[in-house]
Amino acid sequence: MPAPRTLYAKSGDVHLAYQAIGEGPRDVVLVLDWASHLEAVWEQPFVQEFITSLNRYARVLWFDMRGVGLSHRVVEDAVAPEEWMDDVCAVMDAAGSKQATLIAHGHGVQMALMSAATHPDRVASLVLINGFARFSRADDYPAGMPPEAAGRLLAQIEEAWGTGAAAAYLGPSVASDPGIQEWYGRVERFAATPGTAIAKMRAILSLDVRKVLPLVGVPALVIQNRHDAFVRAAHGRYLAQELPNAQLLERESADHWPLPDPDLLGAIEEFVTGSRRQELMAERFLTTVLFVDVAGSTERVSAIGDQRWRELLDSFEETVRRSLVVHRGELVSRAGDGILATFDGPARAIRCAGDIRDAVRRTGLDVRCGLHTGEVTRRNGDVAGIAVHIGARVSSAASPGEVLVTRTVRDLVAGSGIVFDARGEHALKGVPESWALYAASG
Repeated sequence: MPAPRTLYAKSGDVHLAYQAIGEGPRDVVLVLDWASHLEAVWEQPFVQEFITSLNRYARVLWFDMRGVGLSHRVVEDAVAPEEWMDDVCAVMDAAGSKQATLIAHGHGVQMALMSAATHPDRVASLVLINGFARFSRADDYPAGMPPEAAGRLLAQIEEAWGTGAAAAYLGPSVASDPGIQEWYGRVERFAATPGTAIAKMRAILSLDVRKVLPLVGVPALVIQNRHDAFVRAAHGRYLAQELPNAQLLERESADHWPLPDPDLLGAIEEFVTGSRRQELMAERFLTTVLFVDVAGSTERVSAIGDQRWRELLDSFEETVRRSLVVHRGELVSRAGDGILATFDGPARAIRCAGDIRDAVRRTGLDVRCGLHTGEVTRRNGDVAGIAVHIGARVSSAASPGEVLVTRTVRDLVAGSGIVFDARGEHALKGVPESWALYAASG
């Protein structure tokens, strides 16, 4: 899917970056959590899948909040909550939208609640995902983050902002996938400086919009991931209890990010449209998965700067595309500086990995390659299944410049002339038993 065009809406003296994606019989305004940069966030395939699912029945408008990303930079202490309401309406006006469902996430839920209470004629309904009316703890709000935890959060922002380390608790189910931490580190750097991020979080910790909850009369679907370590489940339960016209959906997930899980997408569609489309039949097939991840990317980008790093990544992606054509591979997804591809033959996958490794090494990069052969499920252009998880874990176990494969792959290419060196037994995170791994060459 091509990258959407970024436009600007005027809200008072502030310019807000927004995108209008797709078409449909209704509009959805997507308000993601505040650490955002539209064009960097869009690079992530699971974000594209989430928005594409909404496009089945709606046009999607999303924007960077004032002060972050591509929107006008402002002093965070000077942002009044009522200006958020003006911002939502400004984006809708610029896109010619009279009324919309607001799908909000995290801190964006506070903005959505204020907008729905003040402009009920513009807000058809609310979908509130892993959000809160108040984030910090109070005597009458035990669900909030205690002061000592808030202090640790602010310290972590100061120490690790721009590294993507927060992906470990924001998206634990995908955090170890190739390129995720690097991608989120880039989102952080493009969203705000560390100082702006700290100011933003301090403002969030001091904000309380609980008093507007009884004034929100529109239908609301409160979605809360039960094991979200960042926004605890009690926040969502409180919202569902205090909103006059709300229903609560608790999910068995630890992710804070709204990942495009079928049950989540289906629940949103049913709430917004009144019905849920028949899920596309999943296709199951045997394939060899290849993960390629650039090694040492965080240190490298710090040494050479973002511009030169972007040029190296562009060269890396072009090398991947050429090699996939030669070896008949299919690019499934890319995130940050990692890719996932599938092949109908493991020998071709190994040779493709070797070609990519050798070509990018000439540009000064090293990659880790991991391969496994097994059954996967394909739905909406993506692949899933235990074979995908194993391939990702094998890639993580590889050394820079190494093409690492499972015993399954090694046995399937017997007689191909490919040589293997045993790398011993490894425990792969989240995968039962230990796995014998081999480095391929030749």
